Amino acid sequence: MSDEAPTPFGGMKYLFGNVPALDVLRLGANEGEAYGSQLRLLFAASGDLRNVAQTIAQLPPSYEQPIDIIVNDREFDVVARNAILLLLALTADDRDEAVDCILHIWYSASIRKSHVDIFKQRIRSLIQNVCHKVKDKPAKRILGKTWTFEKRSVRLVLEKEAWDKLLTFMDVPDGLTIDKANEVRKAVTLARSRVDRRDRDYLFLSPSHRVARQRFRQDGLLLPFGARRSEHGEPNPWPMSDSADPLSGWSLHEVDKTPMGLATSDIYGKLFYYVRSTLEKFMVRMSKSAIAFQLLQVPAETLPNHLDGSFDHIDVSNISDWRYLGVHRTVALMAPLLRAPSINPHATLITLFMNMIEEYSTNEDKVKSVKTSSERVFKYLPPQRPIRGGNDPFITRVAYAHGHVQKYDHILERFVEKARLTFMPLMAEAAMKDKHTIIEKWPYRLKLEPGQEGSLEEFDRLMTNSLSSRELYLEWKRIQT
Repeated sequence: MSDEAPTPFGGMKYLFGNVPALDVLRLGANEGEAYGSQLRLLFAASGDLRNVAQTIAQLPPSYEQPIDIIVNDREFDVVARNAILLLLALTADDRDEAVDCILHIWYSASIRKSHVDIFKQRIRSLIQNVCHKVKDKPAKRILGKTWTFEKRSVRLVLEKEAWDKLLTFMDVPDGLTIDKANEVRKAVTLARSRVDRRDRDYLFLSPSHRVARQRFRQDGLLLPFGARRSEHGEPNPWPMSDSADPLSGWSLHEVDKTPMGLATSDIYGKLFYYVRSTLEKFMVRMSKSAIAFQLLQVPAETLPNHLDGSFDHIDVSNISDWRYLGVHRTVALMAPLLRAPSINPHATLITLFMNMIEEYSTNEDKVKSVKTSSERVFKYLPPQRPIRGGNDPFITRVAYAHGHVQKYDHILERFVEKARLTFMPLMAEAAMKDKHTIIEKWPYRLKLEPGQEGSLEEFDRLMTNSLSSRELYLEWKRIQT
């Protein structure tokens, strides 16, 4: 029995977030809500736009300076989607219509005819004009185009062949009807070979949430449960894995607090309204700000070769895990891009580790953890009936919960020691921040003790989303040398 993440199945593109959206600025706790200087932000391995949208949406009204935002990802599909969504936001005449269009292109498997019309009328011509101008350039030539919309701009930098590929995204593939698209998608999301995986995923869900999640697997539409679906007749095909879930990219606690009238258990309906509200705030704030976006598609390790100047806050997602660049290389590459402390003492590099616990745990740790966590698990999951053998669903739930109720500070201490992170000032002229000001080290582990008010609800939220409680954030600052 294992509590590890599910094996990927289906498309291998990660187009939805897998940890909740993060405001990478938190001006009130850092530079100050009325900070008087321009800000520069770098999302070095951005994934989708949720962190960008959340950061802009949370900007305080008192901040009135320009913002430069660099958004990079090595995956073309990710960059293409981000460019399309930003252009939709910046070319909008009708904000409500644009928000609805962005939400469904981002999260729904099919869209309305009106969305397609907006897409073709506003975005296709922008891309087509670039492709026409560069049609005779070599395929690997790197080419950039800047679109300016009053005080806001988007610059997209791609190889010539990537520009051509982007243009093909403006049209549904020939022969792909809505029925065919649904058939292809269901072959992944409802694959017979994955029934056991789905059943395990549903174990911790309440009956109403199981129904809602199954509905999303069936039709792929991010809508309130009772909303009309017949208007969504145009395919919006993207290569997703069967575990892709829009809920994974947002705080389940915040989503669950979203008002929904009498439909209090419609979790995807709540997500629909929560994301829509975030996008509305994002677009309203952009309309009042001078913001320059630049989108790149390069490996994160080559980013310093493509950038000028320094940054106030840098988010690198989990490229700091060993399976990617690793912590030493990531910090050595990115910390020099931070503004010097003499210019901005709050400049911060944010690193996420999703695999560190597994990488630094010993077999002895795992044996001890089962013993120490068992009593804690049973306080959350007391047996309700006799257990019917090793395949009883209760056993699966207990096994899955073991890793979620533990604390891993001793593994972090081992990581710091073995990876020699205290020597980073010598290796990379950067140091771990003693006090985090963007996000706490272990934001998703249980905060309440069993029996405390709200502890069972907190446990249920952790068990029903894609988080493991092992997610670790470390914040870094440049040091004077």
